[in-house]
Amino acid sequence: MALITLQTEHFRNLAAKPVTFSPAFNLIYGVNGSGKTSLLEAIGYLGLGRSFRVSRHQAVVQHQQQRFTVFGGLDAGTLNCGGSNSGMPNSELKTAPEAGASSYAHRLGISRNVGLKETVLRVDGEAVRNLSSLARHLPVLVIDPGVFDIVAGGPGKRRQFLDWLVFHVEPSFGGAWQQCQRVISQRNQTLRNGRIDESLMRAWDAQYDLLSNRVTDARLAAFALFKEAFWLLLGETDATWANQLKLEFYPGWDHSQPLSEVLVSHRDQERRMGHTLYGPNRADIRLKIQGRPVAEILSRGQQKTLVILMKIAQGMVLRPLGKQVTFLLDDINAELDSRHRQMLAEKLRSLQCQVFITSIEQQTPDALWPGTTTPDLRMFHVEHGQVTEEH
Repeated sequence: MALITLQTEHFRNLAAKPVTFSPAFNLIYGVNGSGKTSLLEAIGYLGLGRSFRVSRHQAVVQHQQQRFTVFGGLDAGTLNCGGSNSGMPNSELKTAPEAGASSYAHRLGISRNVGLKETVLRVDGEAVRNLSSLARHLPVLVIDPGVFDIVAGGPGKRRQFLDWLVFHVEPSFGGAWQQCQRVISQRNQTLRNGRIDESLMRAWDAQYDLLSNRVTDARLAAFALFKEAFWLLLGETDATWANQLKLEFYPGWDHSQPLSEVLVSHRDQERRMGHTLYGPNRADIRLKIQGRPVAEILSRGQQKTLVILMKIAQGMVLRPLGKQVTFLLDDINAELDSRHRQMLAEKLRSLQCQVFITSIEQQTPDALWPGTTTPDLRMFHVEHGQVTEEH
């Protein structure tokens, strides 16, 4: 599905008026501080339930305000996925104008009172409890300067990368992973209690083993799909390092042994450390060249290419499932040269994704798709939080 209408209230410096987008490409430009990245951030809230820029909700609410709201209307998008036209958000969430409301396939809303620390979530006018209920309708992928930590950062960044895909491939994954994390928390508390009650630890181990295998099976299945798409994509590039790259999934323990046995054999080690050292909380995607991490071998530019290909591969996995990914590309002129921008734009067009691209200077379609037919697109200028479409 694609986001065709966005309206915010008290979100950063954005004006509280609805904006209508193309289900394909949206080119957004404006000077630094104009609000163009805030626009992407608001879109990201509907697909991620959080900011991709900061960790605290308080940072996005306007000065002297206690609540912000983001509303989005979705249509079937360029993949023609279909959907229902049920429901209207009630007065707890500011909505887009009534005009054209029946054309929405789904209606998403998130409102956060930062003073009371309360969040209201709505899908098609009905209150929902979990952010996953919003996220499953609008798969959002972000390419911004921070995304390159997937390669250069720690395992947590790569787990997050993989788990986004697992969530959209296997709907039951989110609940299983939450249960698993709760058990990990209980195990950690028991490990820190000093003298360990072995019978209690074995009880936690049994639950942990069961949930860990469920989580790991889902990750392995999604990783296999990702790996197939990634190698196909990599084969189309002229990257000199491509045939040396090794890509493997590490589940967080030696998978040739049952996790329950690994935990018992490393009980003393975990007790000394005071937390769980083995299991899906330690999973990683290992990217190596000549046996060394790619961050030690590839240049910054090569790492950017690698991450972009990994992101596109995620979209390739979801397309056969009838899911249209919304890509948010923030200030790509600062991160990518013209050749890589063109490569990315053309790959995303072939995927039939919805794409939002921001830049400081106005982007011409010819610069992104030279010598080819320009895809369906809309151009927007952002100034002091006001988003204006240019024709």
